[in-house]
Amino acid sequence: MSNDTTLVLGATGKTGRRVAARLRLHGTQVRAASRSSRTRFDWSDPGSWDAVLQDVTAAYVVPPPVPGPVHEFVARAEAAGVQRLVLLSGRSADTWGDSTFGLDMRSAEDAVCGSALEWTVLRPSNFNQNFDEDLFHAPLVAGELTLPAGAVPETFIDVEDVADVAAAVLTETGRHAGRIYELTGPRALTFGEAVGLISRASGLPIAYKQVSPAEYTAALVEEGWGEDDAHHVAEMFVLLERRTSAETTDGVATVLGRAPRTFEDYAVRAAAAGAWRR
Repeated sequence: MSNDTTLVLGATGKTGRRVAARLRLHGTQVRAASRSSRTRFDWSDPGSWDAVLQDVTAAYVVPPPVPGPVHEFVARAEAAGVQRLVLLSGRSADTWGDSTFGLDMRSAEDAVCGSALEWTVLRPSNFNQNFDEDLFHAPLVAGELTLPAGAVPETFIDVEDVADVAAAVLTETGRHAGRIYELTGPRALTFGEAVGLISRASGLPIAYKQVSPAEYTAALVEEGWGEDDAHHVAEMFVLLERRTSAETTDGVATVLGRAPRTFEDYAVRAAAAGAWRR
C-alpha cells in the first residue's frame, strides 16, 4: 500500500464517491473532501484549501460551477508539493466557442494545463446516471421526460467507466501526463432513444417530448430554479444541437484496455435496482 495521499474533491458527488472507493480498493490512501464530508472543502472558502492539500501527492479535481477558483487552487497545490492533477471537464470543451455553457470547465482546464504539475484532463460525455441520479430522474418516474433535444445523438457514458478511468490515471504515475481523454460510450443515442431503452428495461410507460430551449428554461424556473441556472442548463442542449453528428472515441479503451459499458447495460442495472419504480 502506498503512503502517498490522493485528494478526491467532490467526494460525495456522482464521480467523486466512485473514484474514492476505487482508489481505496487499490490500496491508495484517500483524502475524501467536499462541503459535507468529514474533511471539509468548499470552493467558495479558500481558507479551507491549504489544510486539505497538506501532504497530498495527487488530486482529482471536480471544478466549481463558476470560472476562476481553480487557478488559485492550482497555485496552492503547487506550493503544497502536489505532483499530479486529474481534472474532470466536459466532452470537446475546446470546441464550445462563444457558448456561455461550460465557462467553469474551460477556466479549470486553462488553470490545470497551464500549471507546472503533471496533469491529465478527462472530458466525458453526458453521464448515463443523469437519468437516475440527477435532473432527468423525477420526470422519468412521473412518466415523461421533456427536453430541448431532438435528432442529434449524444454519446452517453456510464459514470462507472469515468470513475474507472480516473482511478487508473491517478494510480498510473507518468503514463497519462499531459493527456486529454475524450470519453464516450460505445455508440450515440438520441435522448428519445435513451428514454425508449429505459422504458423497455423498466417495463414502465415512459415518454419523451422535445420542447424549445425557451420552453425548457421556463419550465425549470416554474419548478423553482433560478433564471441563470435554468438558462445555463438549457444552453447545454443548445450546444448539443449545434452538432451535426456525435462521434464516439477510444478514450476508455486507451486507458482501460476494454470497451466502455453500453447504455443497455446501464438501463438493465438501474431498472433492476428500482431506479424508476413508482
